[in-house]
Amino acid sequence: MRIRIIFELKNKGAVLPFHHQKQIRALFRQVVGEDYLTENQNFNFSGLKGQTKVGREGLHYFSKYVTLVCSSIDKEFINYFINKLFDYDNILLGDLLLEPIYVEKEVNDKEFKESMRYLCLSPLVVLNTDSNEKNKEFIHPTLDKFSDFLYESTMLRMERSKLYTSEEIESFYKFQIIPDKIYLDKIHKKEKKFARIYTTIKQGRILEVRGYTFPFALYAHPKVQEFVYNCGFGELTANGFGMPDFVDTGHITKEVIFEKQINSKEKLKL
Repeated sequence: MRIRIIFELKNKGAVLPFHHQKQIRALFRQVVGEDYLTENQNFNFSGLKGQTKVGREGLHYFSKYVTLVCSSIDKEFINYFINKLFDYDNILLGDLLLEPIYVEKEVNDKEFKESMRYLCLSPLVVLNTDSNEKNKEFIHPTLDKFSDFLYESTMLRMERSKLYTSEEIESFYKFQIIPDKIYLDKIHKKEKKFARIYTTIKQGRILEVRGYTFPFALYAHPKVQEFVYNCGFGELTANGFGMPDFVDTGHITKEVIFEKQINSKEKLKL
């Protein structure tokens, strides 16, 4: 399931780095603890969304409210995180002073099928090794190797989740990612980049990885599609990489499931 946490921004104009997944991961660690995060890897999150202006230091946020999208196939994790988060009156995220106000649940009326089209809300990582040089290797998304890495990553994560039988995992052999060629050609003509080097924290040390951002079609079993949508796609998803969203979001509705003003003494239970 996917939720949207809405915060009130107390200090308009405050700055976050352009890619601030490390800061958001630190927020999760502050709220629920690193041990709990290590045990619950099947979650994913976006960057912080709001009205921004680009500055030398990063993104300056000027909207009254900002939004964080968080997703997991584990409702207990979502429950635990929200209830712990709303124990805080204010949260410091980078230089931003935020007050959690309410939570929306995204209701998806779209049936998962064997062919789905997505875009990247955060960079997609295909390599996650102990070697920074290996992780920075550029693999073009049109190559079979790119899709093979993502298949192996997804199957391993699904197996570790213990939500699927070994027979189900074996039946998920149909898998192919097809990048949007028109988009890639347009980016190439404009001499822009769809793949960059990002830093993250893994087991207490800085890790450099290459992340890709582009629209794509995924051909896979509907259960694989659901897992990817709810838990992220590729490597380091619990560090905020690989959050996909549907290209067409017209079927998504939002439902308020928790409000601080009304339920400040109550706990959320989905």
